[in-house]
Parts: sequence; structure tokens; C-alpha cells
Amino acid sequence: MRVERLSLDGFRNYRQAEFVFSPGLTAIVGANGEGKTNLAEAVAFLATLSSFRGVANDALVAINSPAAIIRAEGERSGRSLLIEIEISSTGRTRAQLNRQRITRNADLLEALRVTVFSPDDLELVKGAPALRRRFMDDLLVALDPRLDRVRSDLERILKQRNMLLKQLGGRLDTDTAATLEVWDERLGSVGSTLGQQRASLVEKLRPEVAVAYESLAGEPSHIELHYSPSWLEDYPAALEASREADLRRGITLEGPHRDEFHLGINQLVARTHASQGEQRTLAIALRMAANRMITNELGVSPILVLDDIFSELDPRRSQALLDSLPPGQTLLTTAGGLPDAAKPETVLHIEAGRVIADHYP
Repeated sequence: MRVERLSLDGFRNYRQAEFVFSPGLTAIVGANGEGKTNLAEAVAFLATLSSFRGVANDALVAINSPAAIIRAEGERSGRSLLIEIEISSTGRTRAQLNRQRITRNADLLEALRVTVFSPDDLELVKGAPALRRRFMDDLLVALDPRLDRVRSDLERILKQRNMLLKQLGGRLDTDTAATLEVWDERLGSVGSTLGQQRASLVEKLRPEVAVAYESLAGEPSHIELHYSPSWLEDYPAALEASREADLRRGITLEGPHRDEFHLGINQLVARTHASQGEQRTLAIALRMAANRMITNELGVSPILVLDDIFSELDPRRSQALLDSLPPGQTLLTTAGGLPDAAKPETVLHIEAGRVIADHYP
């Protein structure tokens, strides 16, 4: 799969711009603040309808613009691909795939997948558990878009259950107990499904992360990736056991929304005891492993977006990362020089939201 041509209108600092990408490596060069990451963000948005920078969609609309338009022409498995997205400044987003309106994010994922490497990935290791949960769940959905429904159902049911708990104010009668049991049953079913999928994913991902880490670090290392929440064995029973505490606190205390994925390097907790270099290497290894799993299981390589990642790596790790990339389309942004091992087919020079020059070696 690949994107051949991309046009942006009112997206971030791009008032109107058009880009042509190579089927292999395209380098996007420019000083900081000129729009390189914005361009990477637009490409990733094509697959997920969300920003990998974690901002609300309306923040993607240029100031004084009513909407942002992203239009991409590409190819998947020999078939033409056209994705058109309109992001309204009021927050509504509309998408079309080959002129047909998209009603589910999963429909886009079945057409296009994008893997993003960015300096912010360090937070996957040292940041809050919610970031690791999102990483794992995003990978689950990339591998099986149907699981996006499970994730959205979980969010909806949790919201309803927590709203009920707050309304009860710690008091439960016969009628409200029956209502709570209905939400417990739904949450138990959906939560168990997601938890089991997460557990299965971790077992498959662990050896891939270990291989990716060693290839980057250049030395044998013991990498740990564990997921074993206490509620997973019997979530309905865990909900029942925590009911009194839930009522007292007014929130749901047990379940996949509070899970942690434990990462370790050489018997040490990566989040608190690894060096920043080790943490960054592990974060990149997580992305590499996820990309490899998608490629192996689905038979297609996602588009790779390397957003200024080489500014954070020494030359040896930069070389190792480039050597580890699978065949397919890659977009590389940089404010400095390109790594010696990078041999781009196309170089786009960006300044103030415009392509001021392009080069096709």
C-alpha cells in the first residue's frame, strides 16, 4: 500500500499544498516549525481519523479556516485508492473512501495502515499507563479492525456505568441494583474480550520486541513485556468484589481501562531504571515489532512515517533502524542532514507550509 499524491487545504499551517511521494523513501526536509510534523500527521490521519500527537481533531484546522481537507490518491494490492477527509472547525469529521462515505474508522484501516516513529515515542516507556494501553489497543485494531467496535463499546459502557455510580452517591436499592447489574454484565463481557485479546497480543509481540531491541542496541539483552491484570481470570467476579468500593468512590476501579503493560530491560523496570537511551531504543523496538507483526499477519507493509527520529539516535542506531525497515513506502522528516544510509528517491523541501523545492534523484 502507498500514498502517491497528497493535497492539504486548511490543515495546520498548510493553506493549500500538494505533495508527490515515491513508492520507496521520500525525505521531507525543513527547519523546525515549518510543517514537517504536520505533514506526517496528515498522512497518519488518513488511516485512523485521529492525530498521533493526541490533540482533538478541531485543532488540525488552520486558523480562520472553516475546515481542513485532506485528499490522498494511492494504491493497495494493485487497486486505486482515493481517501477524502473533511475536518470541520466545529469538530465534525467526514471521510470518503473511493467516493463512498465512511461510517466506521475500521473501514479506513482496512484500506490503509500507517506506522509512525516520532521522538514522543519515548513516552511509551516512561509515560503514563494510558499511553501503553493506547499503543496495544491501536495495534489490536490495526491487526483486526473489528476490534475497534469492542474498544468503543468499552468506552461507552464505562461512561454509562460511572455516570450511574456517581448518581447513586453510595446508596443502592433494589431498582438501582438491578440497573447496575445490567451494566456489570455488559462491561464484564466486553472487558473480558478486550483483556483476552490484549493477553494474546502480548505473547506474540514479546519475541518481536526482543529481536528489534537487540538489532538496535547491537548487543544481547533480556527484554520483558508482561500483561497479567488480576481481574482477567474472571472479570464479572472482580466487578462484584469491587462493587462496594466502586459505589463509595463513584468510579469503576477494576478493568481494562486501568491496566498496565510492564516493560523491563535486563531484569530492571524500564520506566524507572533504564537509561534514556535504553528507553528510547525500547520505544522504537515496540514500533518496529508492531510494524513487523502487521506486515507478517496481513501480508502488506504499512506506510512508515519517521518523524525526526534520527535526531534522537546515534549513527549506529540510525543505521540499524534503516537496515531493519521492511520494503515499502517510507516518509522521513528531518531538520538536519539525512543519515548516510538513507537513500531517498524523492526529497521535498518544506518552508512555511509550502513545498519550495523538490528533487528526484
